[in-house]
Amino acid sequence: MTYPHLSPGQDPHAFVERYRTEHPEDVLVVEDVLPADQGVTGLIYELAARGRDEMLLCRKVNGLDVPVVSNMFASRTRIARMLGARPETLHETFAARAAAPLPPRQVDSGPILENIRSGDDVDLGTLPMLRHFASDRAPYITSGIIVATDPHTGVGNMSYHRAMVHSPTELATSLHSRGDLWRILARYAELGQPMPVAMVIGGHPLFMLAASARVGYDVDERAVAGGLFGEPLDVVATPKYGIGVPAWADFVLEGVIDPAAHAEEGPFGEFSGYSSNRSTNNVLRVETLLRRQRPVLFDVEGGNTAEHLNLARIPRESEMAEKLKARFPDVTAVHYPTSGTHFHCYVALRQSRPGQARQIMLGLLGWDPYLKTVIAVDSDIDITDDAAVLWALATHFQPHRDILTVDGLPGSPLDPSSTSDGTTSRMGLDATRGPGFDGKRIEISADALARARTILTTLSTGANHD
Repeated sequence: MTYPHLSPGQDPHAFVERYRTEHPEDVLVVEDVLPADQGVTGLIYELAARGRDEMLLCRKVNGLDVPVVSNMFASRTRIARMLGARPETLHETFAARAAAPLPPRQVDSGPILENIRSGDDVDLGTLPMLRHFASDRAPYITSGIIVATDPHTGVGNMSYHRAMVHSPTELATSLHSRGDLWRILARYAELGQPMPVAMVIGGHPLFMLAASARVGYDVDERAVAGGLFGEPLDVVATPKYGIGVPAWADFVLEGVIDPAAHAEEGPFGEFSGYSSNRSTNNVLRVETLLRRQRPVLFDVEGGNTAEHLNLARIPRESEMAEKLKARFPDVTAVHYPTSGTHFHCYVALRQSRPGQARQIMLGLLGWDPYLKTVIAVDSDIDITDDAAVLWALATHFQPHRDILTVDGLPGSPLDPSSTSDGTTSRMGLDATRGPGFDGKRIEISADALARARTILTTLSTGANHD
């Protein structure tokens, strides 16, 4: 069936095929049969160990009747391409588009309405799911985006929540971030009503990025998706509760979250690199299961992978870079390294006055509740290179003079070192050279480096050289 009234640029299947055509070197198509238990995870971790981050298209996964696309967000270059930008302008591009939201466009039909099951016909056992880690309690939905609406204001919200099957019609999920969806659930609890929701699984990567956007409570992330697309997000209404979901989605689970209903879920491999049992143990009762005719499982690899971290940190970096540069024009770059999960940040600046680095670090530590450690360096340090930052720390930093700490602040409940209520301490390390620094960096001439590159290129091709 064709849908000429829909924007073809929002079809995630078309995105994958177009990207494969334009960048075949950046997509790994796996024809071998993979186990649903850690098969995809094993590939992604092995690729990372070899310094590779291709998007994966796995055609055959045991027990699943659909192909699997994963590792889509593992590369910053690939994310920049999604936005039509270059890696060096990724933050500015994302921030500018997210700041120009476009309300979604309601349409009457779309691929997600091709197959609808409700009532006794709902069976979550038919939903394709992967086990990501041996330590996981069960196979998990990792790309599930829950859409809900504030009962008083009518403003919508989207956010990611891991989920596992609890019964044929129920998912056990966690709202541990205690963000806007938690706030909306509390409002439904005050009304004595369950919260209508729709969990979207599978969507265009720009829609998925929008769900991670850091916006105010009064901003609907579906409008942010429109800003990222540069056109309104095409949405259809779910059959029972009329929740606007992407017309091009692969799966949608419509139902309710009852504030009084709970079920155990977890452990699950979280971004910290540890298996997390911390959960709000909520239950999503599925009343309608919508499925595209020939769906794909768009999986987000969990754990401390580049994909899992990038999906959250690109919006976070973009917000922090915009705020810092507006307040502190001498900030040149902001970066959240994979090695620090969501808890470390590097900031580069042109130091123009004493104490400036401390002020900037305090701003970061105050604005971002996940951060525990900020390292400030000079603008000539490549903050995308952990080794370069550690070199600056080794040669510019004096512990008795260049450290600041603050404790008793709210942090991430998924930080295994935090207290049971998520309270943490924070630290800033000033690894800038400072006004009294006495040292001159060693140099290698451009001619010597060019000659070295020529020699190594010749050696790598097996040719002779003088």
